Amino acid sequence: MKLELRGITKRFGQLVANDSINLVVQPGEIHALLGENGAGKSTLMNVLYGLYQADEGQILLDDKAQKFSGPGDAMASGIGMVHQHFMLIPVFTVAENVALGNEPTGLFGTFKLAEARKRVVEISDRFGFNVDPDALVEDLPVGVQQRVEIIKALSRDAKVLVLDEPTAVLTPQETDELMAIMRQLAKAGTSIVFITHKLREVKEVADKITVIRLGKVVGDAAPDASTSELASMMVGREVDLTVTKRQASLGDEVLRVENISVLDDRNQRAVNGVSFMVQRGEILAIAGVQGNGQTELAEALLGLRPVIKGSGSISINGEHRKSQASVRDVLESGVGFIPEDRKKDGLVSEFTIAENLMLNASYKSVFTKGLNINFAARKKISKDLVERFDVRTPSADHLAGKLSGGNQQKVVVARELYRKVDLLIASQPTRGVDVGSIEFIHEQLVAERDAGKGVVLISTELDEVLALADRIAVMYRGQIIGIVGPETSREQLGKMMAGVAA
Repeated sequence: MKLELRGITKRFGQLVANDSINLVVQPGEIHALLGENGAGKSTLMNVLYGLYQADEGQILLDDKAQKFSGPGDAMASGIGMVHQHFMLIPVFTVAENVALGNEPTGLFGTFKLAEARKRVVEISDRFGFNVDPDALVEDLPVGVQQRVEIIKALSRDAKVLVLDEPTAVLTPQETDELMAIMRQLAKAGTSIVFITHKLREVKEVADKITVIRLGKVVGDAAPDASTSELASMMVGREVDLTVTKRQASLGDEVLRVENISVLDDRNQRAVNGVSFMVQRGEILAIAGVQGNGQTELAEALLGLRPVIKGSGSISINGEHRKSQASVRDVLESGVGFIPEDRKKDGLVSEFTIAENLMLNASYKSVFTKGLNINFAARKKISKDLVERFDVRTPSADHLAGKLSGGNQQKVVVARELYRKVDLLIASQPTRGVDVGSIEFIHEQLVAERDAGKGVVLISTELDEVLALADRIAVMYRGQIIGIVGPETSREQLGKMMAGVAA
């Protein structure tokens, strides 16, 4: 089926999320929609899927204009969508999930489970998905859950399949398997829209690439375009994607974690007997698929989440941390922290940039004058940090919530590195930021390492881990499967991320 979007415009108040976007996807084509987070990719696909109504423009399928009042209309017309966050019910079987909303029924409306199972087996066998229709979704690996989402779309006879950031929660092996599935589907005539911001994956699988920046199509490219060309199209300027760092010069131990266990918000053990150490002058990356305990580990290191009593210990600069230590105590001991969710944990959106830059040091003499804030000092310091960390803003009095994601992240990084720190914990430091800001943040992390600080990088982006790390600790289901060097192959790291010990 041929898909065409003509002049699609979608506004949210004053914000123009999609600005007269044109897109053509041919039958059997894998068409990558490439752009930074916030560029408007997902909004465009939500318009296609009937979740949003376009303010202007047309959707055409095989040259016939369509009007979707909701996802039901889109599905009935042959549009299927696999969302970044799966829409599955964990306690249902595969067959039950696939049939949900489109249940085969018999006499008196009874659910024909055998027919639902048969449909799953047919699609699974046709494309080699190897999915058990009777398995509970909660017992399946993430990669198999994604196949269930694809089966669900195909069971509704989807001729156009939208995959929204489909590799965000996959291991490298699962990503390769997904790409093989995409090629199979395309060969069978399915048109695929592949939404992503990952250049390597686009080059590997796409037949055609459309780049979106700030809600507009800025150009099309062939998959043989260089990563530098694609990155430049995404951000509007030249970007250096390589990370340059000198040989590590190791110093004293700055962090030791011994056998700690931590509970999550459901009182389940999310971190289970984890041990590692970090020396000055190195970056230890903690890699793994999201949801394997990395978030809880980072919060425990900062004191935001308690370590299970008697389970182990955390030492900074050789000093054992007391169990009752507050977050301020941890920060005062020489720790900087870049949280994974800047909006929730890193910034106060309603505060100015200057106010955010003093958040963790507002009580210190550098920012105070008697019992009051030293506004002159704050103005000077914030102006200097805005310039040093290249925060794109009219002034430091601008509200932090009005900044782009990349500039918000730079404010967080600037605040943490302004203080004297011995250990920097950076959790998903480049999540949701543009390529140019990624380049800058990577430079700052390497600079801290080269200045003799210890850096703990927690990241689900394997390319980032391989580029920055001196050592890599892989987490799986709350445990560290092994600690290896950056020369380790992507294949081996992928196996470790799936639970195979080094």
